[in-house]
Amino acid sequence: MSLKRVSALIAMALVAGATAVPASATPTVAAGASVDPCAMYVGAFDVAGNSGGVRVVATKPPTGKPGSKVKVFPVKESAVWYVSALTGQSWSYGKVISGSGLYDAQISWDGVEPEPEVTSHRLGGGWDRFTQIEESQTGYLQRAKYFYGLRDDGVLFRWNLKGFKALGSYPGFASVKAMTMISGTATYDTLLATTRGGALYTIRIPLTSPMKPIVKQVRAKGWGSFDSLVAAKCGKQSTLLTAVDHDTDSAYLYAVGHATGPTTPIQNLGKIPTPFPGTTHHPVAGETDDLFGE
Repeated sequence: MSLKRVSALIAMALVAGATAVPASATPTVAAGASVDPCAMYVGAFDVAGNSGGVRVVATKPPTGKPGSKVKVFPVKESAVWYVSALTGQSWSYGKVISGSGLYDAQISWDGVEPEPEVTSHRLGGGWDRFTQIEESQTGYLQRAKYFYGLRDDGVLFRWNLKGFKALGSYPGFASVKAMTMISGTATYDTLLATTRGGALYTIRIPLTSPMKPIVKQVRAKGWGSFDSLVAAKCGKQSTLLTAVDHDTDSAYLYAVGHATGPTTPIQNLGKIPTPFPGTTHHPVAGETDDLFGE
């Protein structure tokens, strides 16, 4: 794969959440939402261990452009991947579960070699029972960043990423099928989650200890077919949401207003007209991106 193609992939990721095309089709969905359609990059890992994804633009119907693939290693689950670049160099990095281990993984391009370098560092074992992992996205906000893991028995765990210090757990989430981070404020993180029964919920997690999530139903049904959720900020306090069905390798795009429980405005922008063949999907963000969807 050429450096030019790789650079294009990084550039697409860097504009995730930015206005990217003329204001032709997408109406505002909530106060503070962008007038122009927002864009996001939905990262993916496939069964062969390739990292790739799709750049999605929130026109109506939405548009999607697949990015280049890079051979990494088999990945079961992934949290957000960050992208960064300097003159002649670029890299992306994130935390993934492979086998029973949790890893820091990185893909780097030095501007000289035609192929990227893939490196990883094992953080610990015992992660084979975790079905979802997520990470705070706080941009310039001066607060600790947290890492969340949902175990297959429904227990949600939290760690401080500085030193990976355990910060408690909370049971009761066994019905959760997919989740994604939509807020990272000075006082709380918020996950958006679907259940196996098809409901959609927000899970607000105050930064105080002990860990006591606050759960609100957003929709009672209609979300059961989706296996992955990927969110990006759109405007000041709205969310662009890609929901992926692994059975059909397809995805739909939603414009979600500031989350307020059942009154949350959600606009279905339609099916994204490109295949989504990954086995797990994740956000791709710039290092200074933040989220404020609830």
